[in-house]
This record gives sequence, C-alpha cells and structure tokens, in this order.
Amino acid sequence: MNTVLTAIEHADTLALIEFLEDKTLPIEQVRAIYDAFSDDKQLVGQVAMNLSLRTSVYNRDQEYSQMMVELLIDIAKNPVDMGARWAVAKNPHTPVEVLRFLANDPINLVRALVATNPSTPSDVLEKFFSDEKIVRDGLSGNPNTPPKLLKILVDDSDKMVRMRLAENTAAPKEIITVLLSDSDYDVTKAAHANLEGRA
Repeated sequence: MNTVLTAIEHADTLALIEFLEDKTLPIEQVRAIYDAFSDDKQLVGQVAMNLSLRTSVYNRDQEYSQMMVELLIDIAKNPVDMGARWAVAKNPHTPVEVLRFLANDPINLVRALVATNPSTPSDVLEKFFSDEKIVRDGLSGNPNTPPKLLKILVDDSDKMVRMRLAENTAAPKEIITVLLSDSDYDVTKAAHANLEGRA
C-alpha cells in the first residue's frame, strides 16, 4: 500500500495530490508534503487547498492547530503559487499578522479575500475601502468592517454588495433597516431574515 512517506520518497506527485484531496489526512503528513515540496507550485497549491477543505467559516475552531497556523504562515510567504496565497487569505485560522502581510499582495483577488476574512482587523479593512472594486466589495459581508463604511455601502450600485451587507449579522440594525426598502427583492428578503434572526 502506498503511504505518504513512500510517495514523498519517490516524488510521486500524483499520489501526493490524491492524499491531499483527503481533508482527514493527518496535519503532520500535510506538513511533511509541504516541507519536501515547498518549491513545487502544484503541491503547494494542493496543501493550501487541503487546509481550506478542513476549515469552516461557520465553525472557526474546527481543525485549529498550531501546525496548521505555521503552515498558513509559510504558504503566505511562498512566492511559487498565487492560488495558495488565495487559500491562505480566506482561511479563518490565518493569523492577523499574515492577513496584514497579504493585504499588500499585488494580486487583487488575494486582497479581496483578505477583505472577506472575519479575522481581518478593522484598520486593514478601512484601507481597503480605497482599493479596487473587487477588493472593496468584500467589505460588505465582513463582521469587522467599521459601521461608517457599511453606511456608504448601503447605496452601492452592485446588488451583491448590498446583499452581503443585508446578510451581515454584525451590521448595525439601522443599516439593515435601510435595506428593508431596497429596490431588489433578494436584498430586502435578506434584510428581513437578518432582523428576524436578531429578535
């Protein structure tokens, strides 16, 4: 039977990718693959995806470990794959200092995912407000976005921005109340559901 160790020894990329597709693969084995192939774009990307698969935005404690955090830190600084940084930017276990680092990433999609990450501090989110639209759009659903910015996003021309804002359970009640009379039915429906959830 092929083991992770054997696949590492034989540099069997296909087998390693298959192992990494399993989110129950022990984190120590994920680390071993990363350490052996940190210059391989494909495998670094697969390690990042494995970390994404094992985490949940709904249960932020799920799968948390110091080893995972260390891997996220290493991948964020690894220049071989933008897709890997993308996965780190959205991971709820990514440390704040790494999110601050990725907030300056040259790739707008990486910054956009930092903008949606609930661990991103509000001072970083404030800076994103003057970034490109794709980055700014992520602010509306983030529970850490300062209310003064959410007030401006209420009038955004993009329905999806207003939709994420209507679903943002951390947004002040008065902002959600404004969206009850939005021109789009889906936005008003989300705003109603948000307010009902608070009752």
